[in-house]
Amino acid sequence: MYKAQNVTDTPNNNTIFMVWNFKEVLELNDSFERLCALIINLNNTAQIRSTVNKASIVLGIGYNAWINLKLPAPLPKELIEFQPIKGEKHIAVATNGDLHIHIRANNQSYCMDMAGEISNILNNVADCTEEVHGFRYWDGRSILGFVDGTENPQGEDRDYFGIIGNEDERFKGGSYLFVQKYIHNLTAWKSLNTKEQENVIGRSKADDIEMSDEKKPANSHSALANVGDDLKIVRDNMPFGNIAKNEMGTYFLAYASTFSTVKKMLTKMFIGDPVGNYDRILDFSEAKTGSLFFCPSIPMLKDFAG
Repeated sequence: MYKAQNVTDTPNNNTIFMVWNFKEVLELNDSFERLCALIINLNNTAQIRSTVNKASIVLGIGYNAWINLKLPAPLPKELIEFQPIKGEKHIAVATNGDLHIHIRANNQSYCMDMAGEISNILNNVADCTEEVHGFRYWDGRSILGFVDGTENPQGEDRDYFGIIGNEDERFKGGSYLFVQKYIHNLTAWKSLNTKEQENVIGRSKADDIEMSDEKKPANSHSALANVGDDLKIVRDNMPFGNIAKNEMGTYFLAYASTFSTVKKMLTKMFIGDPVGNYDRILDFSEAKTGSLFFCPSIPMLKDFAG
């Protein structure tokens, strides 16, 4: 019987995203084993200590880390080193990531404590190249003012689209994780009136109603980020930012049973459909990172922990 990590939990009020890259040290395997054991322990403890906080941690492992740690071969079928997707104007960049940590909790204290425990293990063997503190903005909106994740699968569909099933028995219960850190040009965005912003997104701003196919611009976000009802991903995007530095953004995070679904979406957004008809939101949101990870099932994490 397989059991997945908490990849399909619903978004919480507070999140910490961390990307770690290993140093070349002899203690690497021992530290990784301790990390896997800690992830399991912290998830169990969170469920016992306070169910209302809905605290959880998900560990993702990158392609290079999987190879260097000598984890089971062959690798998950679609775990690769992500390559940039270059459109005529915008690029989905590729950045290195050995481990991804996704911490969620209604109470920020849980996030901080769990991030601290993980850092205690990893600091001597890895560098943290990204640490992003996300927060819930009003009724699940991005900093751009529109509701984020309306097309997310609900109920049992979250497991169906977010977790590997019988199609890959060896890695059943696992999930592909793709992340990007977007920085928004809020000055340019706010120069648009509400109607112009709605045309970029393809939905109404106040009540989050999707435009009809006849009215929706072909280069709107909702038109190009959707690759079909039978090809969905589980998004757990969160806003983040530094107001004083005017650096506000969205941490895009997608769990999926197949990475090919995510790649199709990125291709439509950045290259366009047809070519050149790219997602207009990219004129206001720049992808600064892009990394692919694999999130093993709980039984596999236990095997890694030794």
